Amino acid sequence: MLKKVLVMVAVLAVFALVAAQCSQPTVEQVKVEEPTATQAQQVQEEPTAAQVAETQEVKESPQVVEVQEPSESRLETVRKRGKLICGGNANLAGFGVLADDGSFSGFDIDYCRAIAVAIFGVADDSTLEIRPLSASDRPIALQTNEIDVLVRNTTYTLSRDTEWSANFGPTTFYDGQGMMVRKDSGITSLEDMEGASVCVQTGTTTELNLADQMALRGINYTPKVFPDAPSTLAAFQAGNCDGFTTDKSGLISQQQELENPADYQILGVTMSKEPLGPAYAHGDDQWADIVDWTVYCTISAEEFGVNSGNVDEIAGSAEDPNIRRMLGVEGDLGTGLGLDNDFCANIIREVGNYEEIYNRNLGPDTPFNVPRGLNSLWTDGGLLYSPPFR
Repeated sequence: MLKKVLVMVAVLAVFALVAAQCSQPTVEQVKVEEPTATQAQQVQEEPTAAQVAETQEVKESPQVVEVQEPSESRLETVRKRGKLICGGNANLAGFGVLADDGSFSGFDIDYCRAIAVAIFGVADDSTLEIRPLSASDRPIALQTNEIDVLVRNTTYTLSRDTEWSANFGPTTFYDGQGMMVRKDSGITSLEDMEGASVCVQTGTTTELNLADQMALRGINYTPKVFPDAPSTLAAFQAGNCDGFTTDKSGLISQQQELENPADYQILGVTMSKEPLGPAYAHGDDQWADIVDWTVYCTISAEEFGVNSGNVDEIAGSAEDPNIRRMLGVEGDLGTGLGLDNDFCANIIREVGNYEEIYNRNLGPDTPFNVPRGLNSLWTDGGLLYSPPFR
């Protein structure tokens, strides 16, 4: 009997040992090969600033930071500071450029000036600071309230509206993306650019549109991406790329900066819609109204034939109630914005109407001579339209 008990105990012990072994996790050993010295060096080497990113997986990474909410209204902040801070461009002739004497000029700069005039009655060094920004600086400058308003050839898109925590004002310039090539390249269309390389600025809708349009057409190409407009143009002129793409307005402007502008041509294709205009941070409706109606003032003034040369005369003689309200001769529309009633008259007197702003920077008497096209008044077949001053 004792012998049987011992046998049973031995059997149970064996079963217990087997069960314990089965309950242990299975570990698969994988042999990891050590990289060679050459491979390790390749992994550790960082690209230099002069190296260019070349990839067709182009994405505009949202730059989102915590929005710094002002403790008071934007208008109060600007008035206490005594100066408007406007984010602009320093490198795009015709729109925003910094001269050797430290002064800024251009189409967008004039709209910075117009907003300053609406608030202070005058735009000079005491009431306006232009803060030059790169394309990638724009969202952070808005979100951190580094600037009061952004007027820097910026395209209105859904993602920028949301990810930048920005609102966009009225479109001041309707544009579209184009492509510039050398005349002797034999390229006359995008389809001719199979296997070509294209210079493009990073952090822009231009970069994304290029990828979209080439993919839609099944064109293989190599994007060469640069941090700003001057380096992008310089690389193209040096022959590092077969094509150079940006908004058509920018191409027209930058073609004049090339050593021999006549050696280049802008293709007829338009790759995108690029509505450009002012942008400002979410959260202050009064400030949005001020920026918006500053733009509408310039458009409405052109429609009514009011310009910097005749504004005072018309203000004293106009019988049309629409003009009288616009110029603050009657009514209190300016008060509703927190401004003087004659804010629009001041803008026209100091900066001009839309036609004057356009012609001064981009019109027939400039090196660019950009046709008005879509940027004509609605009465002339364009898209410019102001709501009524009522």
